[in-house]
Amino acid sequence: MTDAQQGEIVATEAAKKRVAEILRDEPEGSWLRISVTGGGCSGFQYNFDIAQAAEADDLILGEGEARIAVDRIALDFMQGAKIDFVDDLMGSSFRVENPNATASCGCGTSFAV
Repeated sequence: MTDAQQGEIVATEAAKKRVAEILRDEPEGSWLRISVTGGGCSGFQYNFDIAQAAEADDLILGEGEARIAVDRIALDFMQGAKIDFVDDLMGSSFRVENPNATASCGCGTSFAV
């Protein structure tokens, strides 16, 4: 596992807090794992899944109760991104501010590069 370095993908305190809340109801040792796949209305989409373990080459963003892992393939698409958790009038969700995205959809889950 690779620890996050400055200038790479970061998770806000709000995102880490929400991850910790989610993982409390999951089996011990679970992780929130973020990946990127083809699809969505803009070409690529973010996936947020609960995994039983992080992969050896995942980027680790959180620790303790807020265990966040980013899939190795997603790193190429998400360099410099900020993962946040927002609770507003539109609803609550994880949001990715991705400087590499040239376009994104209104729901914020898909993007183009």
